[in-house]
Amino acid sequence: MSGRALRALAVVVAVAGPAVSSAEAAQCGDSADGFKAWLDDFKQVAINDGVSPGVVDEAFAGAKFDPSVLSHDRSQSGLQGGDASFAARHISPSRVKQGKSMMLAYAEPLQRIEQRYGVPAPVLVAIWGLETDYGASLGRFSTFSALATLAYDCRRGSLYQAELIDALMIVERGLLTPAQMRGAWAGELGQTQFMPSAYLKYGVSANGGRGGNLMGNGADALASTANFLSQKGWSRGAGWDEGQGNFSVLLQWNNSPVYAKTVAQFADELAKSQ
Repeated sequence: MSGRALRALAVVVAVAGPAVSSAEAAQCGDSADGFKAWLDDFKQVAINDGVSPGVVDEAFAGAKFDPSVLSHDRSQSGLQGGDASFAARHISPSRVKQGKSMMLAYAEPLQRIEQRYGVPAPVLVAIWGLETDYGASLGRFSTFSALATLAYDCRRGSLYQAELIDALMIVERGLLTPAQMRGAWAGELGQTQFMPSAYLKYGVSANGGRGGNLMGNGADALASTANFLSQKGWSRGAGWDEGQGNFSVLLQWNNSPVYAKTVAQFADELAKSQ
């Protein structure tokens, strides 16, 4: 997925909740040796942080150390190619055509979302298309296995431990079940790929209620994306291209200028159909 891997660290740093409280989990590592002991210790950390034991047991029932997650993490190399080549690869005619169809199919909720948050449909649909092909490619990784592996890893353990607690809180609040929580290798969830902390902070339903189903409901995912951009300073009526007022807000979504320019260019293409 175009921006998914690149967003991983940036999003975790930008929106991670407070570090795991008081207790620290057992010694970190980058192999399966010691993972079970670490996870057993972390379960108690989660319970101490207010997650119910039943949720902890359910969420971690199938969790395992996933070496492929660390392989993805170690092989991150940013966005390949310049602005034009990246955009050419990801703003394909078929993706633009489908995006225009999605704007028609979701015209009513998109209109309500723009009225509420000020973010135009072309921007939201461009992000939706780039992140998951309009919900068709949500990711195959177990969120709890992926986040537990990264939380156990010694590189950025405290950041991912916070995200793992927030993933548990998603279940605790009844927003998703552990079985529903499959996504990207770095823990992003839903049709526009939110880290768990962002899911809890910015997730809303299309009618403005808290939470929302960002996995199975496209309108909720679009509303949550608009809520994120609005809270990051989106200016109603301002432009989104580089040099215009809202381009800096696109960089809050993804701090890669190449990716932000691609969103802007894609949105420009979609706006032509309005």
